[in-house]
Amino acid sequence: MSMLCFRFAAFLLVAGVSMTQVLAEDPLYVAKPFTAEGSFTPGVEGPAVDRDGNFFAVNFGSQQTIGKVTLDGKAEVYVTLPGKSVGNGLRFDADGFLYVADYTEHNILKIDPATRKVSVHAHQPKMNQPNDLAITATGVLYASDPNWAESTGQLWRIDRDGSTTLLASGMGTTNGIDVSPDGNTLYVNESGQRNVWAFRITETGDLADKRLLIKFPDFGFDGMRCDVDGNLFITRHGKGTVAVVSPAGEVIREIDVLGTKPSNLCFGGVDGKTVYVTEVDHQRIVQFRAERPGLEWQRWQKK
Repeated sequence: MSMLCFRFAAFLLVAGVSMTQVLAEDPLYVAKPFTAEGSFTPGVEGPAVDRDGNFFAVNFGSQQTIGKVTLDGKAEVYVTLPGKSVGNGLRFDADGFLYVADYTEHNILKIDPATRKVSVHAHQPKMNQPNDLAITATGVLYASDPNWAESTGQLWRIDRDGSTTLLASGMGTTNGIDVSPDGNTLYVNESGQRNVWAFRITETGDLADKRLLIKFPDFGFDGMRCDVDGNLFITRHGKGTVAVVSPAGEVIREIDVLGTKPSNLCFGGVDGKTVYVTEVDHQRIVQFRAERPGLEWQRWQKK
């Protein structure tokens, strides 16, 4: 174990943070640190939790890495991505394969859980820089694809065979993305324009009936995830909060996450009600408790 990994694991143990611990005594929606400051680079992003409850995020200790924290608090570099690849959004499928939005090389990478081998699942040179990923119950991926320089964006579908389909172009800076619990709606936000859009997913996996779910008056967006009730947990980049938005487009609450630049989040813990937030200011992960489990966490329990 590297010295950085040792310090990270020691922090988890000293702080009494155990991923096997049900934090029922913790107040709801009150954030606290999960990892030490500086555990990640300023590129900390893409949190995801696997079927066994292990936590993953990109750029652990140095760029191009994916870090893993086990249930007993052991932290390590899970993989180092090859060449010039740098990860952003992460998602697991039903077979435990980890998909990585590789924004520098226009790839969606795939990591085998048995061997940790990294392969190219999809390559699409027409992508700007694939940013965040959503996955359906059947394993179809959707990717946001912003062009930050021009404040525009696209949406892609990546089928299980790795084929790519451009679904939408001419949007704003597409960023956070997720699928509703019934699998019929794709949500995507635009960071610069502060819009959250909802699309109907057709039987062929295409998008139709675009509608504005909500528009915020200030600050930006980054990653977002659904809970089991379809509420969207959205990182408010620049404001330092996570906004909870109902399927009807109403803001239920906002949670202070101890840093002005939350970049993404996921649900985990032993009951799926712990929300882990990647936080750029202090290059760490923070956590808070929610009332309901995350959608993706619940999906794992049915496998």
